[in-house]
Amino acid sequence: MECRQCGTPLERPGDYCLVCHTANTDLVVLDIGRERATVTCLLDEEIVAQRTVTTRPETAEKRASTELRNFAGRIADEVQRKRPDEVYAKGDREVLREVRAALHYPFYRVADDDPVEAVIERQGEPALEVVEKSLAEKLGGSHTTLIGGRAGRRALETVAAHPHVKKIIPGPIDAGGSSTRGGVRAKATRADTNGNVRLILRNGSSVQENRVVTTAGSRELGERVRADLNEALRDADLQE
Repeated sequence: MECRQCGTPLERPGDYCLVCHTANTDLVVLDIGRERATVTCLLDEEIVAQRTVTTRPETAEKRASTELRNFAGRIADEVQRKRPDEVYAKGDREVLREVRAALHYPFYRVADDDPVEAVIERQGEPALEVVEKSLAEKLGGSHTTLIGGRAGRRALETVAAHPHVKKIIPGPIDAGGSSTRGGVRAKATRADTNGNVRLILRNGSSVQENRVVTTAGSRELGERVRADLNEALRDADLQE
């Protein structure tokens, strides 16, 4: 494959051109299993490249963690070569967590059996505004206290990292809830008609409801953001 801008031969189809600095892939879709991952590259809703990365899981604990990191790193390297606008992924949560940590692109989870087709269909919808701000910049409201200490803050940082979250408004703390085990638990609730969701934090018998303002604008798009947020919270071990 040649670069679509300058015609320079690319080492692999869909690679970013280092000669004229042109991207030849705009979206990457990852379908990840524990032993095999498929990296599919899309440009203008057409598949321009597809590559499979494999591994052999180790049984010994020390070697297993190294093998997992290496597998995730090879997947991430395939994405880095493309420099896409967005990454969509489904599959093994443990591998996905490692891959996501190694990448710095907008990263979305896809639940469909055919993630490539699902992503292509999604491209026909209006693009949502991307908000690139830190948690401190997205945090607002009159209540500044968060339950759960560092874990509670980590939950808000996980939510704030989503590119379609505009603002998080912490609510008052209710200490009269039923007691939960396992430390801080977090869950994004069903989107309202404006696409905004509630982030419920629980820690012991304390409950805090935080309003999350998104750029979705409708319940349907807000539900997709909610699903992304809950997947990210699960990846961060903040959900059962």
